[in-house]
Amino acid sequence: MAKAVVRWREANGAFKSRQELLKVTGLGPKSFEQSAGFLRIRGGDNPLDMTGVHPEAYPVVEAIVEKSGKPVAELMGRADMLKTLRPELFANERFGVITVKDILGELEKPGRDPRPDFAVARFNEGVEDIADLKVGMVLEGTVSNVAQFGAFVDLGVHQDGLVHVSQLSNKFVNDAREVVKTGDIVKVKVLEVDAARKRISLTMKLDAAPARKDGPRDHRFEHAPRGHSPRGAGGYSGARQDSNAGAGAMASAFAKLQGLKR
Repeated sequence: MAKAVVRWREANGAFKSRQELLKVTGLGPKSFEQSAGFLRIRGGDNPLDMTGVHPEAYPVVEAIVEKSGKPVAELMGRADMLKTLRPELFANERFGVITVKDILGELEKPGRDPRPDFAVARFNEGVEDIADLKVGMVLEGTVSNVAQFGAFVDLGVHQDGLVHVSQLSNKFVNDAREVVKTGDIVKVKVLEVDAARKRISLTMKLDAAPARKDGPRDHRFEHAPRGHSPRGAGGYSGARQDSNAGAGAMASAFAKLQGLKR
């Protein structure tokens, strides 16, 4: 439907009013009702068409105009004048006081974007594929999913990396959801890359050393050996996790990710 709106504009020129949207093929009364308040017509016939006031509520604005004795164009942006108006005087059975307050707010700041600031990660130039990743790289990414066992981070390489719960903080973390949430912008270091299996191991402990192929298998992708007891003879505390248990946990986490995507 958005494409149809653009095609109409390209064929007929800029929309002069919100009502002209009804001329777009496929945009009927119901779609108009749901979308008109979000579509802005700048430089059109009606100044209200560039605000968030829905066409259905234009009669309320007409009552405000009549009460103030000022045309809409002079009211818009005039906070000093609008704040002197009492919302309850313009409320009725269809539009309550809260709605009237919203209308006055729109008139006070016409054309504003009501959406909050949207932060996005700054992807590194030249890092566009998993093959571009190198162990030790520090990157910025967006948390795309969080589970108890860890957080998945979008690095802009078409494959999310995993920050295992043990790699979220220098302090013990029982559940990744205690530390991060979906949409967070985080800095991570690449611990290991397995391009063949499309697995990226990350850490938020930026001082962490990369995994050594000949060293302990903490957070490596291999499964723990069969018959190996994760706790060992003496067990382990929450602050010290067995390296082979970490390896199995990492592989299990990636398996769970596949289940989440399905």
